[in-house]
Amino acid sequence: MTGSGIDGDDLPRRAAPGSPNVVVILFDDLGFAQLGCYGSEIATPALDGLAAGGLRYNRIHVTALCSPSRAALLTGRNHHRVGMGFLADMPLTQPGYTAHRPRTMGTLPRILSQAGYSSYAVGKWHLTPGGERSDAGPFEGWPLGWGFDRFYGFLQGDTNHWTPNLAQDNHYVEPPAGPEEGYHLSEDLADRAIRYVQDQHQAVPDKPFFLYLSFGAMHAPHHVATEWVEPYRGQFDDGWEAFRERAFARQCAEGIVPESAELTPRPSWVPAWHELDGDARFLFARMQETYAGFLSHTDAQIGRVLAHLEASGQLDNTIVLAMSDNGASAEGGVTGTVNEHRFSGRMPETVEQNLPYADDWGGFRTYSHYAWGWAWAGNTPFHLWKRYTWLGGTRSPLIVHWPERITDQGAVRGQLGHIVDLLPTVLDACGIELPDVVDGYVQDSVDGASLEPSFTDADAPNPRPTQYFEMLGSRSMIHNGWKATTNHVSDGVVDEERLLEGSREFETDEWQLFELDSDYSEARDVAAEHPDVLTELIELWDVEAERNHVLPMKDALTAGLSSMLDPQYPRHWRAVYRPGGPIRDGAVPPLGAGGTIIARVEVPTGDAEGVVYALGDWSGGFALFVRDGRPAFALNVGSAEVVARASEPLAPGARELAVVLIPAPDGTAVIRVSVDGAPVAEAVSALGVPFAFQHGGTALRIGHDAGFPVCDDYRCPFPWTGTIQDVTVDSALGGGPSIADTVRTGLHAD
Repeated sequence: MTGSGIDGDDLPRRAAPGSPNVVVILFDDLGFAQLGCYGSEIATPALDGLAAGGLRYNRIHVTALCSPSRAALLTGRNHHRVGMGFLADMPLTQPGYTAHRPRTMGTLPRILSQAGYSSYAVGKWHLTPGGERSDAGPFEGWPLGWGFDRFYGFLQGDTNHWTPNLAQDNHYVEPPAGPEEGYHLSEDLADRAIRYVQDQHQAVPDKPFFLYLSFGAMHAPHHVATEWVEPYRGQFDDGWEAFRERAFARQCAEGIVPESAELTPRPSWVPAWHELDGDARFLFARMQETYAGFLSHTDAQIGRVLAHLEASGQLDNTIVLAMSDNGASAEGGVTGTVNEHRFSGRMPETVEQNLPYADDWGGFRTYSHYAWGWAWAGNTPFHLWKRYTWLGGTRSPLIVHWPERITDQGAVRGQLGHIVDLLPTVLDACGIELPDVVDGYVQDSVDGASLEPSFTDADAPNPRPTQYFEMLGSRSMIHNGWKATTNHVSDGVVDEERLLEGSREFETDEWQLFELDSDYSEARDVAAEHPDVLTELIELWDVEAERNHVLPMKDALTAGLSSMLDPQYPRHWRAVYRPGGPIRDGAVPPLGAGGTIIARVEVPTGDAEGVVYALGDWSGGFALFVRDGRPAFALNVGSAEVVARASEPLAPGARELAVVLIPAPDGTAVIRVSVDGAPVAEAVSALGVPFAFQHGGTALRIGHDAGFPVCDDYRCPFPWTGTIQDVTVDSALGGGPSIADTVRTGLHAD
């Protein structure tokens, strides 16, 4: 419902007496069948308790990717309408992909704040446009710019759970402890959520709050202490088909899925467990054991937050909504990966390469992700996974818990909804009218509708009959109980390369048709029996695509997108840095196409050692450091370390240390180190210089390092014992010098 505008001095700053608190718990990359209360054998007692005391929904949809789902949740609008048709990291020129939210589409925290609520965002954000995540902002795309009062978490799509890249409000902060001291991000996020809620309750106990608690889990890296993994040893040795069959049996028995539901078959690109050799089965089982421990650990942190709400007398009048932003992720590839950055860099691994890490999977030296057979199993009973608009990518669990209102405890609800419906649902439950004006801007209509009637009425109608889907060229349309879905990159003969790259031929895609009321799992294509219905849905998709700024579509994660980047996207091709605070994401020139890094330093007499500069860590990054007086440059492209070392120590005094990175057409790269223009070291990286992924979640540090090191030659912080005048980074892209220019300057010899 809509109401009069609330703006300026007339803002109602006090909520109505008895207004409920709101807690949204958002998982990342959690599949439909991975919570215990949705059929899994993974222990999730806190969320199971919420489900037992509340409601489980089994027909709720999301957008199939993280940034778009988050934008839809917080605005109530379809993701393309708010410029989030793709990841926030790459804002494009087309209206549906700018990654910039129009001011005419106000946010849930802003509306609640205007109605007298406090609002806190804790955890993963991933809605700040790429290039706007440095210390200089701009901050409109940060959480406070979206209307939250406080923020603590990380801005990027993922981060290291042992040594995260943290921000608080509108500035970056260091983790409160190190990994050796037992630090883990999920625990830190729970601590901060409790602190925010406790501080408010002690200061203004009658004021309601909105807590958006968005964990980095269950997105890669799957990081968790061994003690959480040990209980699962051996539990998944019989493989992903067996897990899927057991989960489906429990779903049917508990009424999570209808009796008529079918378990969709294993696709050809997921290997049969019994056909794998012993090493592969051992390694893949370890991956799922780690994931299970990671999920149980995350559930325990949720339990701590819920326990605090209960102990403080707030839980009964708190609406808790728990869900995932998309289906389980297959971004570990067919064999899984010890380092997810290698997926981003198109560097698939073999079982033989990853087997030595099996006993430390999820530990400090990994940035791990499981094999995609487990993603398929985690989305039981559906087809495919994250990034595709089949139900495996778009069907999410949703638990709603509100003791003061919900009496049908433990029930399953079958209303068909979408993540855009959460904003009107929350406002409806809180008795707040959707304002016509927010912050002086007349508001565009919302796309969602309230699910709140279903809280007390099992037979409440679906909030809306129609919802379109599009993600990276995968398309589907739900209308009046029917679902039309394209076979784009999922036609049953897709190999790994096509799944990663996309077919790029939209005109050759075929649509399939499913009757969702009788075919819960999207298992039976009835297009041939109902061609008129299929035509209607395809035409309706075209209408919705036009209305929501979907076109033109993209069907690859990164390929071909650089030419479409928004002209206002910051492009730092040359930058000069001086000692001081870390240089964060968006302020470091990209070096994937090569470039130079020049440090002007004063070498001390005596023991010269330490890090001159470093970006990233042993999961991917680079560092120039001095050990035993000798300069060395380390490049780590994800468990593949290359170090170019000088044979002679540096002479005391003012020195210019230069590193040139030269990618070759064959995918390799030459690393050359010089001192005062004279070459002193050279090495070859067999995997090139895939630095693009590293700028998303780390900081460039001058004169020391932090967190984990780039290589085993030093331990953080390893401060430089001399002085540093400045460090200049020149990219070979755009306005930076070409490799040929670099050669002519004499920084290295051919």
